Order: sequence, then structure tokens, then C-alpha cells
Amino acid sequence: MKINGVAIDDTFAEAFTMRVARLIITGRNPKWAREAAVKLTGFATSVIGCKCEAGIERELPESATPDGRPGVSVLFLTMDKESLPQQLIVRIGQTVLTCPTTACFDGLPDVPDRLAVGKALRVFGDGFQASKVIGGKRYWRLPVMEGEFLVEETFGMQKGVGGGNFLILAGDADAALAAAEAAVLAMTNLPGVILPFPGGVVRSGSKVGSKRYRNMIATTNDAFDPTLRAITESQVPAGVNSVLEIVLDGTDAPAIEAAMRAGIRAACRPGVQGITAGNYGGKLGPHHFHLRKIMA
Repeated sequence: MKINGVAIDDTFAEAFTMRVARLIITGRNPKWAREAAVKLTGFATSVIGCKCEAGIERELPESATPDGRPGVSVLFLTMDKESLPQQLIVRIGQTVLTCPTTACFDGLPDVPDRLAVGKALRVFGDGFQASKVIGGKRYWRLPVMEGEFLVEETFGMQKGVGGGNFLILAGDADAALAAAEAAVLAMTNLPGVILPFPGGVVRSGSKVGSKRYRNMIATTNDAFDPTLRAITESQVPAGVNSVLEIVLDGTDAPAIEAAMRAGIRAACRPGVQGITAGNYGGKLGPHHFHLRKIMA
């Protein structure tokens, strides 16, 4: 299979089941909603080192938010049920609560599995907090020096997908970066998907474990490092001198597939020789995204 002359490898991306929450952050204007969302999702690229993965899903108009103000939708993912509320409580408390004019709402209202995030944050009010039930939902109003911080008492949690991916194999670094930027642009603001790495792009792809260091959880993906082609069991084709990876997390498999389809098509541009994906032989993750099937 070729798209715009770019070969699509007959392989699959292997992804994992994670737990996901969606937060809706609003502010007096888009600037402050985004400021809070950017801080909230900082240092959340990979569970390998950050213990969570998070990113901005999309920006929301006033008509799509609970309080009729500009907003940002954020997805937050962890590997287990226990760590998700822990990460949300500390991060919302340190980034959204502290940000001028913001409020924080649940973006998965119909999910039965609930996390008592706002209920935990309410104690910052030191007894001066107040609550109100509106439409069957409880909200907490925490006094702050600027006015008050409004947060929903509980947030929904559901199973999500982490680790969807594809690799861009290019002749040089400029072509790889241009293709990666085009892919990210095509996937930006698609519902149910985030790209947790900086600018949506990964240059330091990893493999599980280490060939030399026993305690390492993950180390460099030497099979796709063009600079190591001569000294390792390389999977880099001749003529490829730069490889970049796109990693996707999402609310479900169809959302990941739709984003990969858009991103891969956008990445098939001059200077790119092929598109492939990272997997571990299908042994570690239950979600397999076959590139040719998706692009067909």
C-alpha cells in the first residue's frame, strides 16, 4: 500500500487499556482557560516517568461548556483506577484552583464510575466552602482571594486506550519534522484523542526494558535509530536518516483509529519514505491498530 508515494508498512500499533477522565476547564476568556489547561497537563507525556498521560483534547466555545464561558477539554489517563483520582486531585489543586477566573467540570457525566475529586478539593476552603446541587449534580464553591473557585464534586472515569502510534521514516530531519507537524495539525481538535508528547511528537522512541541495564523500565528504541544502523539489529530502511513517532491516547479505539487515519494521510508527503508502527509482537497490549486496515 502506498499513499502519495509513501509506503505503508504491513504492521500494527500496539496499545494498552488505561483509565481516562475528561475535564472541562472554563475561564473568563480563552486565555485563562488555556493557561490552566497547559499547566494541568504539564509533565504528563508518559506513564513511564510521569505516572500519567494528559493533554488538551480541544478548545470549546461558550455554547459547549457548563457555565457558558470559553473552555478547554482535557483528557487524563493512568494505568489503574487508584492513581487517576490521586493525580487529578493534586494537579487540579495546584494548577486550576490557582489560576484566575477558572472553574472545573466533569466531561464524562454519564459514566457511572465516579471519582470524588471536587469533594477532596473542597477542604481547601477550610470550612468556608459551600455546596449546591443543580440538576442532580453537586458543585463546590471554594473561596479564593479573587472570588471563588467552582468545581464539580465528582468526575467520571472510564476505560480508555493509551499508546496508539505510528512512525514516520524520512530521508532527513527536515522532512521528518515537516511530516510530523502536518500529522499533528490534522489530528488537533479531533474528539476523544490527545497527543501527550511535546508538540505531539516523540523523537526518543522507547522499547521495553534494556539490553544492558537491569533496572531500566524503558530504553532507546535502537531498532529505529538511524545512527545505530551499523551496530544494532536495525529496522531502518536504506535511505532513511530520521525517524519521528506520533503517540496517541484516547477515550476508545474508534477515536484512535480516526485520528491515526487523518495523521498518517497528512504525514505522507515529500521526503517521507515510509510509515510504520511500534509493537511488541502483540503480547503486551490488547489493542492492535493495523495500519493498512485503518488506511483502507
